[in-house]
Amino acid sequence: MQFVVIIVLAVMLGVVLLFGLFLLSIYNGLIRSRIRCREAWSGIDVQLKRRASLIPNLVETVKGYASHEREVLENVTRARAMLEQAGGAAQAAQADNVLTGTLRSLFAVAENYPQLKANENFLALQQELSDIEEKVAFARQFYNRNTMDFNQRIEVFPNVIIAHTFNFAPFEFFEAEEAAREDVKVSFAPSTPTTPTTPT
Repeated sequence: MQFVVIIVLAVMLGVVLLFGLFLLSIYNGLIRSRIRCREAWSGIDVQLKRRASLIPNLVETVKGYASHEREVLENVTRARAMLEQAGGAAQAAQADNVLTGTLRSLFAVAENYPQLKANENFLALQQELSDIEEKVAFARQFYNRNTMDFNQRIEVFPNVIIAHTFNFAPFEFFEAEEAAREDVKVSFAPSTPTTPTTPT
C-alpha cells in the first residue's frame, strides 16, 4: 500500500514538474519574441534619428537659395519635431509619414531653383535621405513581421494565460500611409532653368 502511494505521489510530482516546464517554455518563448520586437524597433529608431539629424542641414541649405519659401521650411521643421517627440511605433509612423510629405514639398520647391539642385551639399543630403528611406522600409518590414508574430503568440491558448498573468502587452505596428510608401525620389537629371515663383 505504501509503495502504491509513493508511485502515485511520484507520478503527480512528475506531472506537476512537466506542467511547470511547459509553462516555463511558453514564458521564455514570449520573452524571446518580445526581445526580437524590441531589437527590430531599435533598427527603425536608429534610422529615424539619422533621418531627423539631416533635416536641419537640409533646411539651412535650401534656405540659402530659397529663404522666402518660409512655410515649406517651417513645415519640415515642425514635422521633424513631431518625429522626435513621438511616443511609440504608431505615433512615430504617423510623424514619419508627415515628414515624408513635407520633404516631398521641399524637393518640389527645389525644382524651381536650378542652383540649389546643383548644390553638392543638397544633392548629398538628398541621396542620404533616400538611402535612409530604403533602410527604414526594410526595418519596418522586419519589425512588423516580428510584431505580428508576437501579437499572435500572446493571443493563442495557452499562451494567453501566461501573457495576461505577466502583462505581456501587444506591440504597435509601424505603418506607412499609401502615399508615403513611395520612397522620396532623387533626381540628378539636369533640367532647364526656370524662373522661381514670386511669393505672394
